[in-house]
Amino acid sequence: MTAETSQTLDRGLRVLKLLADTDHGLTVTELSTKLGVNRTVVYRLLATLEQHALVRRDLGGRARVGLGVLSLGRQVHPLVREAALPALRSLAEDIGATAHLTLADGSEALAVAVVEPTWTDYHVAYRTGFRHPLDRGAAGKAILAARQGLVDDPGFTLTHGELEAGASGAAAPLLGVTGIEGSVGVVMLSDSIPERVGPRVLDAAREVADALR
Repeated sequence: MTAETSQTLDRGLRVLKLLADTDHGLTVTELSTKLGVNRTVVYRLLATLEQHALVRRDLGGRARVGLGVLSLGRQVHPLVREAALPALRSLAEDIGATAHLTLADGSEALAVAVVEPTWTDYHVAYRTGFRHPLDRGAAGKAILAARQGLVDDPGFTLTHGELEAGASGAAAPLLGVTGIEGSVGVVMLSDSIPERVGPRVLDAAREVADALR
């Protein structure tokens, strides 16, 4: 800690991070041990966070992340979209296909940014807000591959006809971005993906990941 930082705020943020990393919640004693502070401090931190709905405690006394984080999370998508747009524009223009940034949202893949090429006669209409199961389509499958630690050479996923008849997709996961599960990809009207597209999508995913770090 430096003179310019707040110890209490730091501890509160650490509480939220610890709770976010567990599915079953943590007790006051467990938080006290992990933070290296006494139980009284933990009680005060939890009480404050509860007032803002950022933490809730179940009947057993275990603390969990509260629904208040959702209102904060809604502001994340515009920030992520803004950071990704330059790489997506470059990708769409280079490949001549609709480029997109997709994030995991529960069991679904959610398109949060879409850029269509300006010079093609036709392209796939793919809209921001489009949802589909994570286990269908290149975007979702790339996210699942990263989640399962299965991302290796070549590092991108190719699919055909899984979301729209006659359309093929290529996507690569965002790697090394804390708190975000996502992928960058393209979708095109084609029976197969040209050879150069996969590596180009992989480069774009790296660009977006760098912009988000």
